[in-house]
Amino acid sequence: MAISNYTELQTAVANWLDRDDLSARIPEFIGLCEARFNRSLRIRAMETLDTSVSTVADTKTIALPTGYVQMRDIHITGDPLVQLQYVTPEIMNRIHAGSVAGRPEVYTIIGENIVLGPTPDAVYSTSMLYYKTFDALSDSSPTNWVITNAPDVYLYGTLLEAEPFLMNDARVQLWATALTESINTLQEQDNKDRHSGSALRVMNTGGYH
Repeated sequence: MAISNYTELQTAVANWLDRDDLSARIPEFIGLCEARFNRSLRIRAMETLDTSVSTVADTKTIALPTGYVQMRDIHITGDPLVQLQYVTPEIMNRIHAGSVAGRPEVYTIIGENIVLGPTPDAVYSTSMLYYKTFDALSDSSPTNWVITNAPDVYLYGTLLEAEPFLMNDARVQLWATALTESINTLQEQDNKDRHSGSALRVMNTGGYH
């Protein structure tokens, strides 16, 4: 059967497991599967551009957006445009502890906050490009990018989360292998698409790494 939404996924998983006693746990398995591939994948479909956040004068932190996974780019918009360079928390403390306020030049991430250095001396508009978790499937949100474009990731990942209840089931290793191949193929194809048609160039921005 085709798998194109939350209900069809639950039905397919129930059919593959063939265990009536696990039906009520299938939504749990799906949630665990989502946590797994959100940690593993870094593809364009996860990218979100947010231009709605501005700094607050004399406040060095900005809360990370909901669903944040990893930063790709952050810069101060306007003239001049300033691309913020990432530094470790240790370097941030070393170069900007007690420093005077100004236009931010670097950032780090501590806990659930972006920390800017130097501390903004005014309100600055920002543009953030970051990886965001996929929307979780539910009865009220039955589809997302993964279920539409890579239903095999959902199927094998959900089946694999049932492993603790499947004692010595030979299928578990097959599902694990299939899931790894599905995730790797998805990531590799995305990597190729990013660089297709031109040679990859490495640019030295002179910033921190």
